[in-house]
Amino acid sequence: MSKTCDLTGKRPVKGNSVSHSNRKTKRHFYPNLQDKRFFVPELKKWIEVRVSTSAIRTIDKVGIYQFIKDQKAKGLAKSVVL
Repeated sequence: MSKTCDLTGKRPVKGNSVSHSNRKTKRHFYPNLQDKRFFVPELKKWIEVRVSTSAIRTIDKVGIYQFIKDQKAKGLAKSVVL
């Protein structure tokens, strides 16, 4: 399973772990992804998505249907079918 948010497109990024002595080693920063079910009242059905926690907070504010509509307008959320 890929470590990519289905709605926002967030992906892992690379960076450095920096020790106290300032040595640098490569590491990954992964997005906080959760498997979540949302009920879409406009369609009267449940959808299952792998979504980041920051997207869950936004969905709680604006609603799942509006959020997906906005993301598709931006060119994101291609994998979600409504």
